[in-house]
Amino acid sequence: MSNVDEPQKCDVVVVGAGAAGLAAAIAAAEQTKTTGTFRIVLLDGAKTIGAKILVSGGGRCNITHEVVTPTDFFGNRHIIKNVLAAFTVEDAIKWFASLGVELKREETGKLFPVTDKARTVLTALVKRCHELGVAICPDHRVTGIECSSVSGSEFVLHHTHGIMHARKVILATGGRSLPKSGSDGFGYELARRLGHQVSATVPALVPLVLDDAMFHKTLSGLSHEVELITMVKGRKVDSRTGSLLWTHFGISGPVVMDASRFWCLAQKEGEPVALYGNFLPGQTQEQVRQWFMEQIRDNPRRSLVKTLAHRLPQRFAEAVIHHAGCEAHTTIAQLPRKDRDCLLETVVRFQLPIVQDRGWNYAEVTAGGVPLEEINFRTMESKFVPSLYLVGEILDCDGRIGGFNFQWAWATGFLAGKAATSS
Repeated sequence: MSNVDEPQKCDVVVVGAGAAGLAAAIAAAEQTKTTGTFRIVLLDGAKTIGAKILVSGGGRCNITHEVVTPTDFFGNRHIIKNVLAAFTVEDAIKWFASLGVELKREETGKLFPVTDKARTVLTALVKRCHELGVAICPDHRVTGIECSSVSGSEFVLHHTHGIMHARKVILATGGRSLPKSGSDGFGYELARRLGHQVSATVPALVPLVLDDAMFHKTLSGLSHEVELITMVKGRKVDSRTGSLLWTHFGISGPVVMDASRFWCLAQKEGEPVALYGNFLPGQTQEQVRQWFMEQIRDNPRRSLVKTLAHRLPQRFAEAVIHHAGCEAHTTIAQLPRKDRDCLLETVVRFQLPIVQDRGWNYAEVTAGGVPLEEINFRTMESKFVPSLYLVGEILDCDGRIGGFNFQWAWATGFLAGKAATSS
């Protein structure tokens, strides 16, 4: 995937050949393809590029979502709105169609390649780079970037095989998630050295590890709907409903992945944080109590586990009954009021005993990064360093699960690539 003829002087160097970097290189090259003399180089530290694209979406690559709005992201939503408006979902669909990648919509609204293979996406992006004469240089880790003139109009990039000069630089190094893919957070250091701030970075879209004493191991593989509420310093900061997956280490699934950023940020800042699960989403404890009393009236001899199994998966019903200190086969009419109240509170306000997140190797994205206020949202150009552009995950913007972070990568890459070659 590399071009051997690697120029030492070029017009645009893109640092990082992930989703945002590839999009930026293609957008830049498409803008200048008529000139023939414009040199664009992609430098990537990994020996083979695109690892994150290949593992995303369970190896299928969730390219985008049918509806993408600023509320699907965390960060400065005014800026996010403007970036998304410049390269919409419709633009992404057309762009991928032009690359020979047709998309299909799933019930959830997620858009995947019709082949169901992430390799289709990576191959199309790399092929387009080659068609446009973009030099892709894997195993070229950038170790430093200097502005070689007062105006910042030329850069010197130090990498593992030498030095490269460029008029424009696009930083697309990713964040800290999946460091094995090459995005180990060093891009933040490069941005800092060039004068940018970096807000605290924590794993986002990451599974959470529960205390070993919990019953999660017995439920491994079971998923069901739950409302998750995150409390920080006693105040509700997030509430969302979706599918929770019990695992051998704790909890995962879309609702957990989306909520994880709040838990991780609070932990990083040393703030008291608690995550509660309501396993009967949308129901208050009083509503559940009324339902339970109706069950006692209509089916007094029914066992506790059979009663709860009408509204919860049986394996979970058994586990939560035991956790609340009750007996699964007690008839509901014989359950003491104190035990009933304790059990129902456990079902609608279950404090999940989280001990840690699963770490950067399992995080799909990074929360935090270079503040969006430090870039020009029309071009992704740095407000501090002329001719430097920042795109993708290096920026302080993270989306929920479902293709939103890829849409951010395509949009920011497209804007920067276009802007870097328009002057």
